[in-house]
Amino acid sequence: MEPKRVAAGTTTPDVGDQERWVYDSSMDHKGKIPLRASTGVWKASLFIIAIEFSERLSFFGIATSLIIYLTKVIHQDLKTAASSVNYWTGVTTLLPLLGGFIADAYLGRYLTVLVSSVIYLLGLSVLTMSWFVPSLKACDADECLEPKKVHEVVFFLAIYLISLGTAGHKPSLESFGADQFDDDHAEERKKKMSFFNWWNFGLCSGLVLSVTVIIYVQDHVSWGAADIIMVAAMAISLLIFVIGRPFYRYRVAAGSPLTPMLQVLVAAITKRNLPYPSNPAQLYEVPEAQKARGRLLCHTEKLKFLDKAAVPEDIGTPFEKQSPWRLATVTKVEEMKLILNMIPIWLTNLPFGICVAQGSTFFIKQGTTMNRKIGDGFLIPPASIYALAAVGMIISVTIYDKILVPILRRATGNERGIKILQRIGIGMLFSISTMVVAALVERKRLRVVEKYPKNGSLSMSVFWLAPQFIIIGIGDGFTLVGLQEYFYDQVPDSMRSLGIAFYLSVIGAANFLSSLLITVVDHITEKYGRSWFGKDMNSSRLDYFYWLLAAMTTANLFVYVLVARRYSYKKVQKSVAVADCYQGDHETELSVV
Repeated sequence: MEPKRVAAGTTTPDVGDQERWVYDSSMDHKGKIPLRASTGVWKASLFIIAIEFSERLSFFGIATSLIIYLTKVIHQDLKTAASSVNYWTGVTTLLPLLGGFIADAYLGRYLTVLVSSVIYLLGLSVLTMSWFVPSLKACDADECLEPKKVHEVVFFLAIYLISLGTAGHKPSLESFGADQFDDDHAEERKKKMSFFNWWNFGLCSGLVLSVTVIIYVQDHVSWGAADIIMVAAMAISLLIFVIGRPFYRYRVAAGSPLTPMLQVLVAAITKRNLPYPSNPAQLYEVPEAQKARGRLLCHTEKLKFLDKAAVPEDIGTPFEKQSPWRLATVTKVEEMKLILNMIPIWLTNLPFGICVAQGSTFFIKQGTTMNRKIGDGFLIPPASIYALAAVGMIISVTIYDKILVPILRRATGNERGIKILQRIGIGMLFSISTMVVAALVERKRLRVVEKYPKNGSLSMSVFWLAPQFIIIGIGDGFTLVGLQEYFYDQVPDSMRSLGIAFYLSVIGAANFLSSLLITVVDHITEKYGRSWFGKDMNSSRLDYFYWLLAAMTTANLFVYVLVARRYSYKKVQKSVAVADCYQGDHETELSVV
C-alpha cells in the first residue's frame, strides 16, 4: 500500500500511517517515503558505525604515532614535532566546516561520505607508497640522520589528503547515522539518544585496535606494513557502507544554510526602527499545513532584536510573495538565534580541547622515556598507552547509557537523564583532574631522572601514565559525546552536518591554541629563565605546563557554568492537536500545534 503524501495544504497523516511510514522529510534509496520497518534505526546505523570503526582505526594509527614518526624518521625536535601534530590535527578538525557545508548545501550526506572516503583511501595509498616506492623512501639505508626531501613532501601530502577526506567524512557520517532515527517518533527518539553513546563505543573500539595492533606493527614490523592494513580496512568498510544503501534514510540537500541566516540579519537591520508587536503571535510564520519540509520552531524571548525580521510591514501584499530579504519567518529567526547562542558554548569548550590535545602529543612522548617492558621482555609501543583513554571512554559511555541514564530518567523526568550541557560540564571536571594527575606524575618522573641520571626514567613503569589516560577517557565520554549530541541536536535541522563540524572545530581550534600556547609559554619562560620546553623530555618542565592548563580549565569551568545556566534549548513545534508552545523537560523541547 502506498503511503499518504503529506505536502503543502494537506492534513497530517493519521497515527497508524505514521507508525508504518516515516514522515520526517527523509526518503529511501528510491526517492520515496521510507517504510519504517525496513529502513533506518539500528539496521541502518550499524553499517554506518562499521565505516566509522575503520576510519578511526586508520586515523588513530596515524595520529597517535605521528609525533614519534616526526621525531624518529623526519628528525624534528620535540617542540617542532608537537606543533606539527597540533597543526595537522587542527586542520583535520577544522576542514569539516567546509565538508559539512558542502554536504548540507549541495551533495547530501551519503554522497559526501562516499566521495570523501575515496579521497581518504587515496591518502592512505600515497602514505603506503611513501614507504615502499624506492624513490620516495625516507632513506636509502636503514638509518639516516636526515630524510630525503621528497619523502617529507609526499608524507605530508598523504596525511593532508587524509585531512581532506576527513573533512567530508566526519561531519557527514555521524549526522547521516543520526538521521536514521525519527525525532517525531517517541521510540526512535530514545534510541537516537543512545546512538551517540554507541557511535563512540564503535569509535573507541577502532581506536583501541589501532593503538594496539596497528601501533605494534609500526613498532615491530614496519610503518609500511601498518599502512597496508589501514588501506585494506578502509577499502573493506567502504564496500560495507555501499552494501547498506537500501536500508538508509536520506535527506535532500537544502541549499546553502547560511543564506537564510544572512536574510534574517539583513531584514532585522533594515526594519530596526519598526515598532515591536505587542503580541509575538503577530510575527510572521508559515502555517504548519503549508510547511513542505522541516520543523517549525517556537518563538523565544532572547535576542529580540532579530525578531524585527519577522515583523510584517507590507500588509497589502501576501506574505509568501514578499522578499525573504525583507520578511523572515519566526522559524528562520529562531534558527539564527540558535547559532548565536552556540558561540559562548563553543568558546568555553576550547580549554577542554587544549587538555585533550596533550593526550596525542606530550602524554605519548612521556611514554617513550619510561619502562615499557611487560613480562618476558615484551615492549609496549609508546602510542599503545593511548588505548587506556579509549578504555576509559568505553567504560564511561557504557555505564552512562546502561546504568546512569535509566536511573536519572526516573529521578529527573528528562528523556536524556540530565541536560546535554550538564553532561559536558561533568566532563570538564575530569579534564581538570587529568591535568593535575599528569603534573604530579611528570614531577615524579623528573625526580627519578634527577636521582638516576644514567638510566633516566627507565626505572619508572609506563603504567604511571595510566591514571591520566583513563581519566581523560572518562571525561571524553561525558564532554566529547555531549558535544556531538549538542551540536547535532541544537543546530537548525538543515545544518546537521555543519553541526557535527562545529563540534570537530572545537578540537581543531583547541589544537591550534595548544600550539600557540606552547609558543607563548616557551618564549616567556625562556626570557625569564629556562624554557619549559627543552630539546627533550628530561630538559623540559611539562609539569609546570600541566599545572597551567589545570588552572586555566578551572577558571573556564566557572564561566561555562554561568553560560550554561542562561542557555535556552531548542523548542520545536510538534503537530498534534492544540495551539501553543510550552516549556518542556527535554533539550529539544517539543511543542504542540
